Amino acid sequence: MSQRSEFESTFLSTMSICSAIQNKTMNLSIKNLIDIKRSLLVYSLACCFMLITNLTSFADDQVPGAPQDQPILIQNCTIHPVTSKPIKGAMLFENGKIIQIGKKIKPPKNALVIDAQGKHVYPGLFETHSQIGLTELAAVRATNDFRESGSINPNVKALVSIYPDNMNIPVTRSNGVLFAVVAPTGGLISGKSAVVQLDGWTYEDMSIRNEATLQVNWPSMSISNRRRARMTEKEIADAEKRRKLQLIQIREYFDAAKRYRDARASDDSNQRYDARLEAMIEVVDGQLPLMVRADRAAEIQSAVAFGAEQGINIIILGGYDAEMCADVLKKNKVPVIVSAVHRNPQRRDDGYDRAYDLPARLHKAGVQFCISGTDRSETWNARNLAYQAGHAVGFGLPEEEALKSITIHAATILGVDDRIGSLEVGKDASFIVTDGNPMETTTEIHAAYLQGRSVDLNNRQKRLYKKYQQKYEQLQRASDKE
Repeated sequence: MSQRSEFESTFLSTMSICSAIQNKTMNLSIKNLIDIKRSLLVYSLACCFMLITNLTSFADDQVPGAPQDQPILIQNCTIHPVTSKPIKGAMLFENGKIIQIGKKIKPPKNALVIDAQGKHVYPGLFETHSQIGLTELAAVRATNDFRESGSINPNVKALVSIYPDNMNIPVTRSNGVLFAVVAPTGGLISGKSAVVQLDGWTYEDMSIRNEATLQVNWPSMSISNRRRARMTEKEIADAEKRRKLQLIQIREYFDAAKRYRDARASDDSNQRYDARLEAMIEVVDGQLPLMVRADRAAEIQSAVAFGAEQGINIIILGGYDAEMCADVLKKNKVPVIVSAVHRNPQRRDDGYDRAYDLPARLHKAGVQFCISGTDRSETWNARNLAYQAGHAVGFGLPEEEALKSITIHAATILGVDDRIGSLEVGKDASFIVTDGNPMETTTEIHAAYLQGRSVDLNNRQKRLYKKYQQKYEQLQRASDKE
């Protein structure tokens, strides 16, 4: 019997018992009810086991790329370094690093030479906020591992929860997204994100930066007029009280972390180890930035002021009203991750394009920013990242800035621009080969490399497409014979 049929059989058996209880409860003795309760428990555990076992069928069986074992020269292509003008020529890489870029490069004797036939070479695209690898099927709780209970969990590390065989990973990278920030969510302080590359046997293989940011969900500083109109005076007062308590809670926790750090540094034998406060030390020392979820101007200004007060670095995620705070953001050198271009206006009187032209307005205002798709494409459709940037081009953002917003700007904001984000000598040989601009939907990704390793661009959706293509071809042939 297959795993699926076993699961279905167990499930139907459990449903039969439930039905029997519903129909005959009045005629059952207490002993009968206890026996049935035990049976239900056994069947429920069996259902859970079969469900978890069955979910392994959703894992992707693609083999990660093997380490580069010889120099590779890609020639007859247009190389887009992003940090400089495009070059029609060739690129040589060895041991996972870019060795040379130029119009003409003489290949080493043992090099593999690839003729790109006029195609384009771009840096791998970078999604700066997601739960890729932390969630598989939204409707199945057992496959979602992106939040912990409680409101303060700075010791949570997203990296160790990543499932390398997650079926969303191949789908994402097949459209050129080779890097992602994988972040936990929930509560006030959600935990630590990681920068990963989307290929590898283990989460250690995938890691670019084990701990990239501490995720914080900033308390809402205001109530929209639309929502306020539906609230009672007591509800408004309770919301205001809750906001103040949350702000106090955040500030007091940072103060507690500083006291804990000082006590640990003084070798105080009476100071007990605290995993959560220990995780805060590098944050309060300014070594790890906060990625603060904030959209409204009041929230952005409050978060930036808190960062200045505490002497820590802030990254704003969301930034719907960031243009209104441009002076404050520039003064404090706070970058913005635009959480989506494809999202709805947040106020009734906003124009339909208020989110579409936000990147262009931030660029004009001189605010450092990059583009994510987390509020629209989300984890399952992170592959559409390039189209978020492309849409911003249609609403005023220069094309070269749009490309930078999903490559080098993203890498700079997350502190990994020394390795990824652009094609430069000494950086990782992590790039995509395309037949056009990746921000255009007609462009196809023909190849991808991560640290010099060739990446498999196949995925479950492509396999299903080919499978059902054959089905209809068979039906057509059968129809022709008739």
